[in-house]
Amino acid sequence: MNARPWLKIVSVLIGLFLTVPTLVVIPMSFSASKTFRFPPEGWSLEWYERLFTAPEWSTSIVNSLQVGLLTTLLATTLGTAAALGLQRLGPRARGLATGFLLSPIIIPHILIALVIFSAFLRLGLSGTLSGIALAHTAMALPFVVIAVTARLQGMDPALQKAGGSLGANPFSVFRKITLPLALPGVLSGAVLAFISSFDEVVIALFLQSPSALTLPVQMFNSVTVQIDPTISAASSLMVVLVSVPILLAQVIGARRGKAGRQR
Repeated sequence: MNARPWLKIVSVLIGLFLTVPTLVVIPMSFSASKTFRFPPEGWSLEWYERLFTAPEWSTSIVNSLQVGLLTTLLATTLGTAAALGLQRLGPRARGLATGFLLSPIIIPHILIALVIFSAFLRLGLSGTLSGIALAHTAMALPFVVIAVTARLQGMDPALQKAGGSLGANPFSVFRKITLPLALPGVLSGAVLAFISSFDEVVIALFLQSPSALTLPVQMFNSVTVQIDPTISAASSLMVVLVSVPILLAQVIGARRGKAGRQR
């Protein structure tokens, strides 16, 4: 029995399950109603205007972008270096090191948040954007390690040895051979790092302060403290900011793959 038709049906159902809430939130963000109402009775850009003009919302957007970009830079650099280092370890040491690096994915975020809050409180990093970025870096690091490691495992080690045998120093081998071949994995890891930081709320709740408030925390406060329809516009913005990098990565990867096959 061919399982492909059932696989397609299940894939479509899962896709609908994931996208239908978005199809509800986005129209609500253009509603003229002062409360959550679907379908909207009228159309307005009021909530987007408030999102970008109200100080509490505009500041949280800027804070999230700053934290996300800093997290992406740190996590991508450290994760790539860690993935390269893992390739040089023996099987047993590599397994232990990999388990340690991937532990933030396994441990519940609430426990990590408690430990980070306690440590950062003593270091004076609690309530700062740099502290949130460092905490998010630890959470985003596993995604970069996984993406880059997967790319490195598909790379022929003979290419690096050939570069060294021809007189290239280790840095030249890395810059001209290793990095270009691992670049798709590095870019994928960077996208995942940005998304994981921009969407993270648990740790940001523990480390927040009036001057270090991210967009997810502001949305959380908007739901728990008061009913503010601006959250629908903020949710739509997050969907765009999270989806666009993924789509760009897919398009770039598809073009690179097509160009490689043509060669």
